[in-house]
Amino acid sequence: MSVAVLLLLGLGLLEAEGRRNRCFFNRTQEYCTCYNLSEETAGSLIQCLAATVVEFRGGDLEKYMDFPIRDLDDAAIDTLGSLIIEKVIISSVLVPEILLARVLRFFSYTHVKELAFDSCVFQGTGDWHEMDGQRLPILSLSFHNVTSAPLMGNETAFSSLSTWLETLQELAVTSSQVSSLPCAFGSVFRALHTLDLAHNSLGDRSLTATFCKGAFPQLQVLSLQHNNLMSYHSVCESVQRLQELQDLNLSQNKFMAAPSSSCQWPASLRIFNLSDTALDKVLTPLPPNLEVLDMSHNHLRAVDISISSLKKLFLSQNLLQAVPSIRNYSMLDTLHLDNNSITELPWDEVTLLGHLQDVAAANNPFDCSCSGAGGLQALAATGHLGQGWPQDYTCQSPPGYQGWRVAAVPVSVLRCHRTAVIAPLCVALALLSLAGAFLLLRSRGGCWTPPTGASPQELHEKAHRPPK
Repeated sequence: MSVAVLLLLGLGLLEAEGRRNRCFFNRTQEYCTCYNLSEETAGSLIQCLAATVVEFRGGDLEKYMDFPIRDLDDAAIDTLGSLIIEKVIISSVLVPEILLARVLRFFSYTHVKELAFDSCVFQGTGDWHEMDGQRLPILSLSFHNVTSAPLMGNETAFSSLSTWLETLQELAVTSSQVSSLPCAFGSVFRALHTLDLAHNSLGDRSLTATFCKGAFPQLQVLSLQHNNLMSYHSVCESVQRLQELQDLNLSQNKFMAAPSSSCQWPASLRIFNLSDTALDKVLTPLPPNLEVLDMSHNHLRAVDISISSLKKLFLSQNLLQAVPSIRNYSMLDTLHLDNNSITELPWDEVTLLGHLQDVAAANNPFDCSCSGAGGLQALAATGHLGQGWPQDYTCQSPPGYQGWRVAAVPVSVLRCHRTAVIAPLCVALALLSLAGAFLLLRSRGGCWTPPTGASPQELHEKAHRPPK
């Protein structure tokens, strides 16, 4: 088998006893999956030549640790350069690091931009000196549910890979039981703008070393979702050095209640996700220039914040009993309030809400009295009430409308705004009475002009004096 075919596999000389080994190409998605490919059945790889994504699934690479890997000749380099593969996925594979270190450099002859490892086990340690000064076209690297030796103590590997890693733009290490990352790790990634460390075991203290001075200088997007973070203040202190940070996801951590922190979040931060973090009150301070704030799936009973730059506010799945005032949010265009304890939308807020582009308040226990039903119906008439209208907007009270859809509740002017109807009616009746009295006087004796200075009693007597 030629070296070119081996490199096309991208570490994929995979084998499993007793299984059928072949590749399957989905022409519509340009996606090719190779199951437990062995050297004997490598011919089925021909199906993957038109794919942009190739996945190698299952197998054990240990038997190929001593496979002779020579430098490529011009024909092999041309073959790799002609492939249109942009992404390679290695899944459910035992990967000896010594083999990975030997073949990774050959990706420099391809157009592969993304390399992903899913549910793999990395075994041993590799000799990475062949990667010294080597650049690769890979800009996105991801590891999901992988097992490997701790990164601590691997400074030599980082140094050998630095020429490539300093150009990497996206890195994900998720669901891999990562509890700490050395400072040297972050210092290598000079151009990284997206880092996903979700579903790991990072704690408050370990973040200090991970985001040490000089680490990830260009980082814009950071996900720390579902780790072991508990101190809002400690997280703030750890990431405040990331002066380019725009998007921070802290969801699914369990923050402890604490007094207001003196720490200042990066002024560049625009998107902040605090959903499902066990909040029973809004933690402070919040980043000053936020445009998107997600505090859904918490235990908030009230929200009183003032961030003039805020454009999107997500508060679904809380315990709110009233709509937060939006008068302080002149730029707000999205407000989600689904699954709270809100009974009505006040009329003075409906006018303001009507200027938003996306309002959602489904699955609240609405009081379908006049203001409750009328406010929602008026808001729906603007066309900005989001997904769920009308089927997920039902009445909890009064008893006569319990279970009704809010959209079906009659909201007549006479029933809901009696004051607005009765007051003008009373004025009209008074005017009619006055006109009637005037006409009666004319029919009895013509026009009569009251004398100047006459008292009301004298006017009354003269008006009712019988004619002579």
